[in-house]
Amino acid sequence: MPSLRTYIVEDSQIIRDSLVATLEELLPVDVVGMAEDEATAVEWLAVTGNDADLLIVDIFLKAGSGLGVLRAASTLAKRCSVVVLSNYTTPEMRRECLMLGADRVFDKSNEIDALIQFCGQLAAGETAHGTPV
Repeated sequence: MPSLRTYIVEDSQIIRDSLVATLEELLPVDVVGMAEDEATAVEWLAVTGNDADLLIVDIFLKAGSGLGVLRAASTLAKRCSVVVLSNYTTPEMRRECLMLGADRVFDKSNEIDALIQFCGQLAAGETAHGTPV
């Protein structure tokens, strides 16, 4: 099974480290980069050759917002799966994220298992919508 090339946008070093360790331990995931602010993430996404299969984005960042990262990701020529992982997952925020192109929205406090399951499905060759590639 090929590795799921993943880019993580998360402002908390502790959460980034924990997320990377968990994903790499449980799944064929290769973290290709990380950012803690919107500008760094958007810059990385804009560089030709910086490809990811999965983009994991938090809403609140050190500077800027995950919403700006979602907007930038929606303009990429090569589409990747995009998920939001945040503590701020109100119904309104979930709708906003989905409208901006997120495939799924997960709550950090109680949906980590669902995120891991989703990543496993992507690694197994399913699209973000559950159909085979």
